[in-house]
Amino acid sequence: MLAVTDLAGTLLGRLDADFSVRRDPERAAAMAAYMRDQFEYFGLAAPAVRAVERSAFAGLPRPTADDLRAVTLGCWERDEREFQYAACDYLRKFVSAADPGFVPVLRTLITTKSWWDTVDPLATRVTGDLVRAHPALVGTMDAWSADENMWLVRTALLFQLHYGEATDTERLFEYCARQAGHRDFFVRKAIGWALRHYARTDASAVRAFVETTPTLSGLSRREAMKHL
Repeated sequence: MLAVTDLAGTLLGRLDADFSVRRDPERAAAMAAYMRDQFEYFGLAAPAVRAVERSAFAGLPRPTADDLRAVTLGCWERDEREFQYAACDYLRKFVSAADPGFVPVLRTLITTKSWWDTVDPLATRVTGDLVRAHPALVGTMDAWSADENMWLVRTALLFQLHYGEATDTERLFEYCARQAGHRDFFVRKAIGWALRHYARTDASAVRAFVETTPTLSGLSRREAMKHL
């Protein structure tokens, strides 16, 4: 059974109450349909989710690593997708409270209830910031870049998205080349996205990589070269 800290219990209780009173069944059905009926929804638009979060987070102390674990896993156990959005935003706000021991939790969040809407913020902000703070975790990214789970692969491809000049270019290109022939759309798209974004920092390096990597899919190639 998941251990719930006092802070987590308070925060989860606030989210439960505030999300429930704002429920919009008609909008919830439309949102679920848009997401291929993979998740249940309260039916809150993004601004309403942010409003609930601001109220729920207000006045609470900075979380410990245990609080962070309890909050995020507690949100992930709940059915409605808005809870997972709140968990991602809470992690973004307090990712500095996490340490390398948080990686198994992060892996759980990425590989369960997986879709781009939660994986991408977890990859580009949470994982990226955690690895930046603890560089030894690049070994975990190396392992994820070759994992059978496509969402871990996508995370490894995207974790450096906002690193700019601090990007490990060799590692980025290695990951992209390793997964160039991946069959899944979300991996091929992530390759193109990562390359296109890095082109803002070093366009010539991205152009050269694309031109010398014939195994890249057409989708990855088009995305990478979109602004070059």
